[in-house]
Amino acid sequence: MQNNDIGTYGEMSLTVVRNGRIIDPASNRDETGDLWFLGDRIVDEPLNDESEKITVIEAKGKLVLPGIIDMHTHLCEPGYEYRETIESGTRAAVAGGVTALACMPDTDPVIDDVPTVKFIQDRALNSAARIYPIGALTVGSEGDCLTESGKLLEAGVVALSDAERSIGNPAILRRGLEYNRMFNLPIIVHCEDPFLSRDGQINDGYQATRLGLKGSPTVSEETIAARDIMLAEETGGRLHLTHISSAVTVQLIRAAKKRGVQITADVSPLHLVLTDEALLAYDTNLKVTPPLRSQRDFEALREGLLDGTIDAIASDHTPRSVDEKKVEFQEALPGALGLETMLSFIFTELVEPGHLSISSAIKALSTGPAKILGVEGGLLSAGNPADFLIFDPNSTWLVDADSLKSKSNNTPLAGRTLKGFVTRTVVGGKTSYLHR
Repeated sequence: MQNNDIGTYGEMSLTVVRNGRIIDPASNRDETGDLWFLGDRIVDEPLNDESEKITVIEAKGKLVLPGIIDMHTHLCEPGYEYRETIESGTRAAVAGGVTALACMPDTDPVIDDVPTVKFIQDRALNSAARIYPIGALTVGSEGDCLTESGKLLEAGVVALSDAERSIGNPAILRRGLEYNRMFNLPIIVHCEDPFLSRDGQINDGYQATRLGLKGSPTVSEETIAARDIMLAEETGGRLHLTHISSAVTVQLIRAAKKRGVQITADVSPLHLVLTDEALLAYDTNLKVTPPLRSQRDFEALREGLLDGTIDAIASDHTPRSVDEKKVEFQEALPGALGLETMLSFIFTELVEPGHLSISSAIKALSTGPAKILGVEGGLLSAGNPADFLIFDPNSTWLVDADSLKSKSNNTPLAGRTLKGFVTRTVVGGKTSYLHR
């Protein structure tokens, strides 16, 4: 029996991951055992495993988890390659156990036509992780005219969104929800009233007053969330609220789901772990959109994740250059890295203290996003893609911003020690990342 731990396997090689704790939320599997795959697909354990052609990966003492599917990332290409490229972004992704990611359309040009979708796909052919483009809902993401979503779907988009631009005209969103029912495409919306949040730097409240910064109130998110939910209910369209941050928004989603509205939601790791008190040092890497909120919001987000109101955790990976972050807080662009640190951060801050089970975390990171986007993955049962990661829960690592795989270094976790790290990421049966 061949033992190979260097990372690349033959196209139809039979491989077994031995003695790992296999956690598959979709099948309620949580046991120490073996995971088999042949080529790019997971298979049942063969009757006879004594073949000389078997490759063995030892995973004793480690977790074997479905690959993370990150449904909210900004890869910046085309147009902003100085921040990130598809190549650098996917290298960062697999280092964090992310086997697939959906990229937002806020590029230059915007992903609003078939040629731009094809450009993304061509650039992704040899990338380390799977890439699913999200198409713009409106032309140029300007909010005035719907894109040709049928053609975008045929080209390969998995959702529609105007990224960080809230749809100002409710009639446009209403038509978009109605029209895209036939395609069953989710419309991903950023909920923010630009008039209420204009020039807002952090959450509106005590900390904003204390720091002398203009605040962005939660009602800016809540009013748009309520409007969009009503439009989804009226049209029957699929609506997804991304990076929600408010306790009231959680309540609105919970009530809508009880009424049968086709609505899903995600939250970022930062909003599950930190509050606006983290901004006392004016760290521009913690300036994000939406801003970190209050203790009340933070607690409601955790509760919403636990009870299924919130369906997914997404990194909202937003690379920024040094010149865009090493400035006065008011001048800094919002956004933080997240792909490479997301799993370890959640494990350290939520799983280890007992706030969230590892199975629930993986459901939100992998199984949930796969279901929302209608893509393969998030499963470790036979017949599914061999997309998984091996995670060492007992080791620690220091986050060094300059050592991350991303082209940018705007991580708010620099200098933090995290527990648990990815030792191997496998995409389509081939190792895309191996910790050395």
